[in-house]
Amino acid sequence: MATVTRSTELLPIREKVLAGERLDLDDGIALLESDDLLTLGDLADTARRVRGGSDDVFFVNNLYLNHTTICRVKCKFCAFAKTSKQPGAKLWDIDDLVEHAVTLRRTQDFTEIHMVGGENPHLDLGYYVDVTRALRQALPDVHLKLFTASEIHHMTKLSGLEHEEVLRELVAAGLDTLPGGGAEIFAPRVRKIIAPGKEPAEYWFRVHRAAHAMGLRTHCTMLYNHVETFEERIDHLLRLRDLQDETGGFMAFIPLPFHPQNTVFERRGWTFTTGADDLKMIAVSRLMLDNIEHVKAYWIMISTPLAQIALHFGADDVQGTVVEEQIAHAAGAVTPTEEKVEALVHLIAEAGRVPVQRDTFYRELRRWA
Repeated sequence: MATVTRSTELLPIREKVLAGERLDLDDGIALLESDDLLTLGDLADTARRVRGGSDDVFFVNNLYLNHTTICRVKCKFCAFAKTSKQPGAKLWDIDDLVEHAVTLRRTQDFTEIHMVGGENPHLDLGYYVDVTRALRQALPDVHLKLFTASEIHHMTKLSGLEHEEVLRELVAAGLDTLPGGGAEIFAPRVRKIIAPGKEPAEYWFRVHRAAHAMGLRTHCTMLYNHVETFEERIDHLLRLRDLQDETGGFMAFIPLPFHPQNTVFERRGWTFTTGADDLKMIAVSRLMLDNIEHVKAYWIMISTPLAQIALHFGADDVQGTVVEEQIAHAAGAVTPTEEKVEALVHLIAEAGRVPVQRDTFYRELRRWA
């Protein structure tokens, strides 16, 4: 009779998890090097429950906006950004952008706007403040999650102000939280290869640290599966964990698989991640980030079927309806550009979890038994 032999290589890490001990760099590398995917998933789900998780899985009804595709940075991983003279270059007029959002609100009862864009060299700080204020005035009950840390840093270059001063102006205009984009991989070696024109990682941390000091909650991300090593992935997670120890300001972590289509990497032979790669990264993120409560299975980049499986690999959030997502799709995502609330509820329930619609701060808005 055939039997299944389970690996014991992860037992020392399991013992650490059950004892509430922190995992270190070597543990993280061992997790990424392991081929025992099912044990890894079980370990991550165990860690989630040991740290207070339940069967609740969250999502938000949100609208994605991109105010401009024009960007000064030539990131080699990006299929979204354009120069001002390229086809697809766009800068929304503020009134038109706000009217577009208001029109969509009539049929999409979103509670959050997630807006990011290129680092447009032709703008000034006034544009960012004015678009924030206009969205706040037109949609006073919608949460505004706007601008990556890279964009905030870009605003300091446009204005000559410090990061804290830029954030104060945006908050006064109506900014509520920051998304986590622009982190990519923190290792300088990697950034020199994939984003040589982008600021060093220290500025990403400077922006989020300043935001947390002001009482703003933020999110954090990692873009993986390009030129980084396993050690550089774990170093990235540990640096996030350190800042969370310091400030407690991160609400959620989102691992983002690199999509190579329409980038220089596609021409050099890069391919999409496998489902096993994505599940492993979600599980390892949950295990290493013991102080960040939520880990998202970003269905727009990994597909809804894989997001269901990820709910048993440490994830407790499927992000949201993501109406009008464009950035991942520019790089070859084949998922829909949005999902309806009913579809997300079905996705979560079919995975054996409890669907909970949340606001941006994870306050419960609706629960399905």
